[in-house]
Amino acid sequence: MTSVAFPVLVDACVLIPIAKADLLLRMAMARQYRLLWSEEILAEVERNLTSQLGIPPEAARRRVTAMRRSFPDALVENYEGLIPAMTNEEKDRHVLAAAVYSNAKLIVTDNVRDFPPLSVHPYDIDVRTTDDFLLDQLDLHPAGTLQIVEEIIEDMKKPTMTLRGYICSLYERMHLPLFAAELNRLATE
Repeated sequence: MTSVAFPVLVDACVLIPIAKADLLLRMAMARQYRLLWSEEILAEVERNLTSQLGIPPEAARRRVTAMRRSFPDALVENYEGLIPAMTNEEKDRHVLAAAVYSNAKLIVTDNVRDFPPLSVHPYDIDVRTTDDFLLDQLDLHPAGTLQIVEEIIEDMKKPTMTLRGYICSLYERMHLPLFAAELNRLATE
């Protein structure tokens, strides 16, 4: 495995759906990118797992604790002083401030509209949807990404899953049409 230099801050919205989070976290574990987040992002994940998905608070806390434990170097701290200078959507200024402070090159979020180009341009940070980011990962790390997908499918026991089923799930349930289409193309070559 190569050393990771490409820092990516992930927004809470991409860490809430377990299937998306699993894919993103496995890619980070494989060192395809350097994962970054803040306590505020993790608190939002925990809160929304309960309020949006109905996951019991103890289970939500266990999931976020496991994420922290698995990625101890992902935590961005001491960025709060930058929040007032951010000009993006107010509720997500903490995300941009953490990205700026950590020298992230990219923010992965499904709320791209909360990060207009003028708000991120001065900091040389790009903003991508999960779908676009995963497509980039497939382009940059095709073998590693395919291996991760195979591992996810292999780990699915109840119910079991085929590659075709997983690709359909990416498209229909996870709303990742670009990644699903390219994965399908590669799988049928």
